[in-house]
Amino acid sequence: MRRRPAVRYRRRRTPSWARWCVTLGALLAVVAGGSVVALQVTVGAATSSVSQQALLGSSRSQAKRASIKGAKNILLVGIDARKDALPKAGTRSDSIILLHIPADHQSGYLISLPRDSFVEIPAYDNGAQRFAGGENKINSAFFFGSRGLTGPEALSGGFELLSLTIKDLTGITPDAGAIIDFQGFRNVVNVLGKVCMKVEQNVTSVHRGVDNETGEFAVPYVLNKDGSVRSKVRGVTANFYEKGDRCFNPTEALDFVRQRDLLENRDFDYGRQRNQQLFFKAIIKQAIDDGLASPTKLPGLVKAFGQTMTVDSGGISLEDWVFAMKGINPDDLVTLKTNEGKFNSRQVPGVGSVEVLSDDSLALLRAARNDTVAEFAAANPEYVSKT
Repeated sequence: MRRRPAVRYRRRRTPSWARWCVTLGALLAVVAGGSVVALQVTVGAATSSVSQQALLGSSRSQAKRASIKGAKNILLVGIDARKDALPKAGTRSDSIILLHIPADHQSGYLISLPRDSFVEIPAYDNGAQRFAGGENKINSAFFFGSRGLTGPEALSGGFELLSLTIKDLTGITPDAGAIIDFQGFRNVVNVLGKVCMKVEQNVTSVHRGVDNETGEFAVPYVLNKDGSVRSKVRGVTANFYEKGDRCFNPTEALDFVRQRDLLENRDFDYGRQRNQQLFFKAIIKQAIDDGLASPTKLPGLVKAFGQTMTVDSGGISLEDWVFAMKGINPDDLVTLKTNEGKFNSRQVPGVGSVEVLSDDSLALLRAARNDTVAEFAAANPEYVSKT
């Protein structure tokens, strides 16, 4: 048990258990390398704001009783659609991250999977539409699992098929899962007022711009069905986020984390993953700096974080997850990139450009299954993101 710092310190460091109090409900914060909650907020109050729902379905462990002991793998999925109003046509997952917690619960590893990874998706029937199975991009698994459904049912169907796909690919049965609603983070930024960070590369928006004649909002690019750029819209100036120090308002924040096509470095999904991680880290830092000591901001902040997430805790209470991970220092979470963060693309008829996971990338995923990720990272430092 940690002792409270002496009063001679002007500023108290938030202990790690407190920073984990939103735990699965703010696992988005884990993606960023941190978590957020104040000392004044109890574990129960923090976790009560989190939406809980059955997501894992048949991919769930068949153990009679879930246990918090041992190594854990948590599947984190980001979607770019309101989680309570998913379209019946289905939605694709934008970010897929596997959080591996070793058996000693003293560290954590975040493995990012490109959404264009070419994988075998198993056959699936969500009760509204059947999918016959076949090879496709991994983010299509969420689409095929959710199509024909809306709201919570769409989340469950999409997440279950994605979980089954990852299980077939890696042998990993997720111990828990969480869906990150990027749209919901507008509310988090609303509470904070703004979020400031250092932008690492110039980013041009394909979603938001200004009509040169009217000065009103306009979409600057025509997009293909897969979200890629087809053509520029004449007379519209796209939003441009210049590298360097910048503060984002809520609308800009959501727009920034969505971008992948017109990044200066042309690194597409890898660049977006990096920008999202840096942005979310900035959110957590600002929440800690500006929100924890504010009695007016704090309740709304905790509620906003909780509402960005839908969680399946795998039969383990959120409180148990909190205290099981209390020894992890969020600043020391290790982020790993498949394919060393480099493109390994090829064209597949009827599917388009896909990313083929290398043998070493598959070995990394097997390491998460076998709890040997630390050994893999030590032997393959090129897979570790430098932060």
